[in-house]
Amino acid sequence: MLLGLLVTVSNLSNIPWDNEPTGQTLESLSADTSVTFENPTGEPLPKRGDYEVEVREDDMTVTRASTGETESLHVVVRMPKGAEGTGGKIPGVVFMHGAGYGLAKDWFVDVGDDLASAGFATIAIDKPVWSTNDVTRDYPASADAYEQAAEYLRALPNVDGDRIGIYATSESTWISAFLLEKDPRIAFQILVSPMVHTPRHSLGFLAAQDFALVGANPGYQSIVRRVFSADLGAFGLTNFDIDTDLPRAYAIPTFVAYGSKDVMTAQVEGAERIFDRAHAAGNWDVTVRDYPVGNHVLRIGDEEDGDTKLADHFEDDMVDWAVGKTRGLTQTDVRVAGADIYQSIAVPQDLYGHRTLTFYMVILHVAAVTLLLAAGLLWLAALVRRLVYLRRHRRWRGSALGFLHGFGNVLAVLFLTTLAVLYLFGSGLAQVVMEIVSLVWGAAPASPDIVYWSWPVIQFVCTAVVWAWARVFARLIEVAQVRGYTRMKGRELMRHVREPIIATTRFARVLFWVTAAAMLCVLLVFAFWGMFIY
Repeated sequence: MLLGLLVTVSNLSNIPWDNEPTGQTLESLSADTSVTFENPTGEPLPKRGDYEVEVREDDMTVTRASTGETESLHVVVRMPKGAEGTGGKIPGVVFMHGAGYGLAKDWFVDVGDDLASAGFATIAIDKPVWSTNDVTRDYPASADAYEQAAEYLRALPNVDGDRIGIYATSESTWISAFLLEKDPRIAFQILVSPMVHTPRHSLGFLAAQDFALVGANPGYQSIVRRVFSADLGAFGLTNFDIDTDLPRAYAIPTFVAYGSKDVMTAQVEGAERIFDRAHAAGNWDVTVRDYPVGNHVLRIGDEEDGDTKLADHFEDDMVDWAVGKTRGLTQTDVRVAGADIYQSIAVPQDLYGHRTLTFYMVILHVAAVTLLLAAGLLWLAALVRRLVYLRRHRRWRGSALGFLHGFGNVLAVLFLTTLAVLYLFGSGLAQVVMEIVSLVWGAAPASPDIVYWSWPVIQFVCTAVVWAWARVFARLIEVAQVRGYTRMKGRELMRHVREPIIATTRFARVLFWVTAAAMLCVLLVFAFWGMFIY
């Protein structure tokens, strides 16, 4: 019965997920990623490295509109020495941070120098975060901050305010959609590994694909489905389903750069949606490049080792494209070039928040943690009582707690065994996450031995624990039957119960039932995450 209950919970909490179509490909029109333009005047166009770069630093204060909270951000501006653009003014670029907490002085150094050395004024600011975190990030307010950075450039005397573009990477491509809605003067955009779909769908795809790439057991992969079916909106966290599919998101000239080794971005469906949304907005000026061996941030190699460089030709292509666009030239190369764009599974666009399941998940896990803490404290108190008894009587006997019929020893063994299974479960999941992090940083996938076989090992041990707990309860029923308690009802039972079944002390009985409740909650947690069906 207990096993049947756990199997039922596992099935009820299961989230169907269709990975089809798998192996999608968007064929490149040329292996050559170069960007070229018609140049009727024959005037040499600026290239990367043509100008010396002057670096200036400043600070600016940004305000979070929803709360009025302010934050002082450091600003790094790079200017080309001696550059003169159209009408004596030069174009500019605003850099937008991806996930994490980026500082202006540490990020966009190489691409900032690249664009500045080709005649652009560039600005990087500390990532605006205020009092938010990765889950509560305020994207519209961040768009306000980056718009303020664009205004900072426009205020410079030698910058053309109508030829300022953005360079956005990863998470900031959700913010760029809001920025383009707010600031119609943004003239062009360079998007590196853009996250085109909602955070729920983009991150759900990322996790599902990476769990599969590292060879994780289907049981671990099923955890992804449950996590990304959480209805965080019920707790006031709305970013998971924030709508970034805004009309002007791709309404301006757009350069999209992917890395073929990127394991985080849905590239085929992303590129197709960008083309679709751009065309709907009347923009046919979209260029897509996929760089061989480049990762999510277009770097080559394992970033954990440091000193990684940007993918070959990306810097030149990106700069050449920006130069041509800011001069109004006609592009002559193919719009999709480089490596063929590949996507292993589909974006789970039918994924949505399950409110009832979310509340059950939260209540169950809070109850499990609470009862485990209570059981742990009671077992600590029990150990102290046993040690005091041993010190007084110089012998180790069960009478210190008052357990009967060997329930005390069995309970202790089951408690420790269940905790060991919980540790195995956490360790197995942690190993999968570590493999994914290593993969994201650019390392090759490791052998999937432990991330595959740890799941059935945990299942076997967990099933053994269920069987052992069932034996304990069967023993309780057996003792009650021998004494005739099972044939009595209500007040008759209360009148005739003289000798306890579990223990002679109230402390031991409380310890037993709190431990049993905690272990049941832990088993239900395992069931929730699919332990009894995969």
